[in-house]
Amino acid sequence: MVKKRALITGITGQDGSYLAEFLLERDYEVVGMVRRSSTINFERIKHIQDRLILASGDLLDHASLIDVLETYKPMEVYNLAAQSFVQTSWTQAVFTGEVTALGVTRLLDAIRQVDPETRFYQASTSEMFGKVREVPQTETTPFYPRSPYGVAKVYGHWITINYRESYSLFAVSGICFNHESPRRGHEFVTRKIARSVARIKLGLDKELHLGNLDAQRDWGYAPDYVHGMWLMLQQDQPEDYVLATGRTHTVQRFVELAFEVVGLGYRDYVVQDPRFMRPTDVDILVGDPSKAKHQLGWQAITTFENLVRIMVEAELNANHGD
Repeated sequence: MVKKRALITGITGQDGSYLAEFLLERDYEVVGMVRRSSTINFERIKHIQDRLILASGDLLDHASLIDVLETYKPMEVYNLAAQSFVQTSWTQAVFTGEVTALGVTRLLDAIRQVDPETRFYQASTSEMFGKVREVPQTETTPFYPRSPYGVAKVYGHWITINYRESYSLFAVSGICFNHESPRRGHEFVTRKIARSVARIKLGLDKELHLGNLDAQRDWGYAPDYVHGMWLMLQQDQPEDYVLATGRTHTVQRFVELAFEVVGLGYRDYVVQDPRFMRPTDVDILVGDPSKAKHQLGWQAITTFENLVRIMVEAELNANHGD
């Protein structure tokens, strides 16, 4: 039996690394597309790097995408690469559009040219809902993005639908709500909180500076979500799905629980800092995962409380003395 082969863009990121592990466990050959960059970081995949095929390619370069697809002939493509930090999208708005929006078009068009039978997954996001039109948000909730990142992701989402309907590609989008883990980037608020709480407990820091504590998010655990991504490409028909827990919590609640893990009261250490307020913020995001549950048999397994504990304990176990 021929092994299934998958291509993952953004394999060095949080989701890419967990998806690579997930696919390897299912006996896939996994090809990871990486940019030629002096700052590339293989930290998240170093434990499985000898089992991966790493291919040079860039979402900004259409020819490189065609070359990767022609060389490796993947049956499934997971597009997880993006400029994915909301705050950065305000200072790098054009670059965010080039990668996060037009990059999707380049990849879809390369698939259309090389092998239209290839199945394609696009990483959409709850940030597309932005100034929400309804609560909770479903696959049919209108988008109202509130950042250049959210706008770029809306483009990526709709171009995926357009290529599916125009060229009969098996192309789907997973509208993923916030999903976290110890592999989350340091710039994201959940990782920042977990790391700071651990450093405060270890006597290495004294304060935690944060922006909007009232923002509410639907937070899940990243390894649960990559399972949902895979399930979408195993279906008979290509459809888009919301992946979410269906429950919402404030940033403040995340902070409270994180400090509880180390036996400290958050009020003694948290400082609200205007530097971390966004020009426009999203107040409440909470997804309705009913469709994914009924059609894919998927649901988030890890509780919010366990997610916070996992992240803080991972930071405590890491060496923060360096």
